[in-house]
Amino acid sequence: MEWVNETWVREFVFLGFSALASLQRLLFVVFLLVYLFTLGTNTIIMSTIVLDRALHTPMYFFLSVLSCFETCYTFVIVPKMLVDLLAQKKTISFLGCAIQMFTFLFLGCSHSFLLAAMGYDRYMAICNPLRYTVLMGHGVCLGLVSAACACGFTVAQIITSLVFHLPFHSSNQLHHFFCDISPVLKLASHHSHLSQLVIFMLGVLVLVIPLLLILVSYVRIISAILKIPSSVGRYKAFSTCASHLIVVTVHYGCASFIYLRPKSNYSSSQDTLISVSYTILTPLFNPMIYSLRNKEFKSALQRTMSKTWFPLN
Repeated sequence: MEWVNETWVREFVFLGFSALASLQRLLFVVFLLVYLFTLGTNTIIMSTIVLDRALHTPMYFFLSVLSCFETCYTFVIVPKMLVDLLAQKKTISFLGCAIQMFTFLFLGCSHSFLLAAMGYDRYMAICNPLRYTVLMGHGVCLGLVSAACACGFTVAQIITSLVFHLPFHSSNQLHHFFCDISPVLKLASHHSHLSQLVIFMLGVLVLVIPLLLILVSYVRIISAILKIPSSVGRYKAFSTCASHLIVVTVHYGCASFIYLRPKSNYSSSQDTLISVSYTILTPLFNPMIYSLRNKEFKSALQRTMSKTWFPLN
């Protein structure tokens, strides 16, 4: 009789910002401005890299792909969140939740593997400077990006299938502002330890393996930099890696806090705060860290603007 009275969940209700009801209009304005600035910045970066031939190098190719990932990543989550900040009913359908989780995981996992590819690119540039353009040809770069996307797609498909094949026929109140793994798992009526273990191990795979590859690249990079005789040369070589290291630290710091904790340590309020940082703030800062403080990129941007606005000059 108990089973008969239970109904399957057909939609989820987001409660991510319910504790800040009086501030939701202010949050809407702030998040909207940040989102528009992020989209504008990433669009400028991608357009400049495409239009300026001086930036047609492996490093900037990976940067344009990273900017594309950042743009798509925010597009999956932020517009829905902005609508919900002004809406009375903050719901998402069961299918919509599954699609949002899959797309978010696909882009997030691909992002992790792309950072590993970018680390490998820096290793090749510093440790094999004379053969760099040959070893990192266009086909190799495309292959690395394709491999990152394939890994992201596979992990996202497995995790999303495991999560949404679980029975949901109790509460539909999701203590988050988008369909992330832990908040959705909490709503499942029951789930096996095997599915939890598989999801956790995939999280470890996506975070630890790319991080280990990055560490191996930087051990070799540091070894090569220390052999450079002049301090100016060492500084110049290391400065080309500084931006990548900052982005790696922020990405893996936030992701590890969210996905590599035991379930007993789960806190919806903490996760909401950290999630805001990596879904809204990180995509804002990454372009500025990588490009807008880069002299080569700023020169290319000036050239592109001059050609676009003053084509006859």
